[in-house]
Amino acid sequence: MDRRSTTLLVIGGGPGGYVAAIRAAQLGIATTLIEGDKLGGTCLNIGCIPSKALIHAAEQFDKACHYAQDSPLGIHVESPRIDLAQTVRWKDGIVTKLTGGVAALLQKNGVQVVSGRARIIDGKTAEVTTGAGQDALRIVCEHLLLAPGSQAVALPALPFGGSVISSTEALAPQALPKRLVVVGAGYIGLELGTAYRKLGAEVTVVEALDRVLPAYDEDLIKPVAVSLRRLGVQLHLRCTVQGLNVSGDAVRIRNAQGEESALPADQVLVAVGRWPRTDGWGLETLMLDMNGRAVRIDDQCRTSMRNVWAIGDVTGEPMLAHRAMAQGELVAEIIAGKRRRFSPLAIPAVCFTDPEIVVVGRTPQDAAQADLDCISAMFPFAANGRALTLESPNGFVRVVARRDNHLIVGWQAVGSSVSELSTAFSQSIEMGARLEDVAGTIHAHPTLGEAVQEAALRALGHALHV
Repeated sequence: MDRRSTTLLVIGGGPGGYVAAIRAAQLGIATTLIEGDKLGGTCLNIGCIPSKALIHAAEQFDKACHYAQDSPLGIHVESPRIDLAQTVRWKDGIVTKLTGGVAALLQKNGVQVVSGRARIIDGKTAEVTTGAGQDALRIVCEHLLLAPGSQAVALPALPFGGSVISSTEALAPQALPKRLVVVGAGYIGLELGTAYRKLGAEVTVVEALDRVLPAYDEDLIKPVAVSLRRLGVQLHLRCTVQGLNVSGDAVRIRNAQGEESALPADQVLVAVGRWPRTDGWGLETLMLDMNGRAVRIDDQCRTSMRNVWAIGDVTGEPMLAHRAMAQGELVAEIIAGKRRRFSPLAIPAVCFTDPEIVVVGRTPQDAAQADLDCISAMFPFAANGRALTLESPNGFVRVVARRDNHLIVGWQAVGSSVSELSTAFSQSIEMGARLEDVAGTIHAHPTLGEAVQEAALRALGHALHV
């Protein structure tokens, strides 16, 4: 068996793992990264990037179909159509470009990349199977960083296979199903369900709770619910899935009253969440402290075993690529001797539905539960000139701040392209901004960002445009 040694061994080449490896190598740490599939992990290959590409393509096609009818802009087109195979090739091209860029960065910084399936032997050793018929490689390290990511949750009543798919298969459609049933009205289900509807599929969403996007407050989801109705997405709330019918062409559901019915389906997308990837690679041999299914870590991403670290989805919620990246950079710098702790005041969360939703920091409900005396104010995009010129008047920006000193503790927004406001939201909280700071900053006109300033002004009692 071939043997190697390294200072830092990273298991998993997703956003957290590859950022940790690059930063460690920049700091002079001998680093080896093991990836069993493709560099970039779920985010670049079967998550964040391809889903946003598909969402964008669907939005553009939907606009073209809109212009084929009466358009207030005076734009008219005839019989728009979409070549789905070309769309998928375009999406795959973006993924290939980005994953190739990750590989180039790792090589540029001197990270040793090993392609193969890793298995933990102990806290200092991992074994890698690099291919059929090849000898295993054993790697000994001083520091072990766990970044294996997460996997889609399967339902016992609807195991993956055949017409039942996860988000992975949904992002690489060979053909558009006529009828798609989406199980789960969280952000993954609604993002992909909306995209498929805009591409032309009949979409039905089944959710066990009483509303879509249950993780978000009702004010934020109202514009999304309006959009779903406009698009013709059918909702079955407070319903549980019982499985496929005998012929396999319909999903059996049961409502809150116990009544059963069947929803015709050519394809079923199960999008009920993701679990930390903790099985199949020897994690149990380390006997680490766990937090449910997730690996328990402290504010330096240390596990319960010395010099064994964990980052990203395997450590639980929030399962966000940008959280994993920040954790990866932090671990590399701690190993290099720097003093760091992972204690962000806020981590932005974005839902790329129609319209988009952004939540950063505390909502009014969070503040009340924490016994914080806060004021909140929202500014509607219906009063924002740029939103009107984008044909996107629905939605708003909301700010939450302490009543006593006006320290901003949270931002929320729903509307077209509000994901681009998330950076300003996060920076204001991390930098300790107060309402007066944002209200007194000159914002460019006409932009959606003016709604940020106006929300702060309204919280102070003197909004100018509402």
